[in-house]
Amino acid sequence: MSGESSSRVTYLTVSDVAACLNVSKMTIYRLVRSGAMPAARFGRSFRVSEAAVDRYVHDAEIPGPEI
Repeated sequence: MSGESSSRVTYLTVSDVAACLNVSKMTIYRLVRSGAMPAARFGRSFRVSEAAVDRYVHDAEIPGPEI
């Protein structure tokens, strides 16, 4: 496996993502199924990369008022 990058992708369970965002697991499942939050399927379970969670939160942010 020569030539591999040394960086690894960290995957979170649906429960981990829900706890991190303080929402229900069903909300995360809905986001995954709608395509709003990309995920990988391993067997019967989904895993979401930390980068996907960060992108989702960044894209969901509402800009504050201009001062």
